[in-house]
Amino acid sequence: MPQPIRRIASASLAHVETLPGVARQEAIAAGSIWSGLAHLEPGAATEWHHHGQYETSLYVLNGTVRLEFGHEGADVLEAGPGDFVHVPAGTVHRELNAGSSPAITVMTRAGEGLAMYSVDGPER
Repeated sequence: MPQPIRRIASASLAHVETLPGVARQEAIAAGSIWSGLAHLEPGAATEWHHHGQYETSLYVLNGTVRLEFGHEGADVLEAGPGDFVHVPAGTVHRELNAGSSPAITVMTRAGEGLAMYSVDGPER
């Protein structure tokens, strides 16, 4: 029998362990999909990481998120409210908030295996 459709109230989101610099709240963890919120305070930056086999989608609700990636971290993408971002599986990157207001994103991942790998930095 199929599982019932369910609602996850914002007050019931679970805080999950994450990288320094970002606070994540889990809404859904079901099989190969994970979805929740990520909060990045002004001036904060995550460490370099990738998401293994997981494809990641970000939707920016508030603030500006800067992603650095590519050879020596030289590629930069900035996204603001209403923008979607796709982070391909295995892409080494970090997120920063250089703005003056908190950056909040809806994050969804689909894949298998470990979802977070901290690394020293991008290829040199």
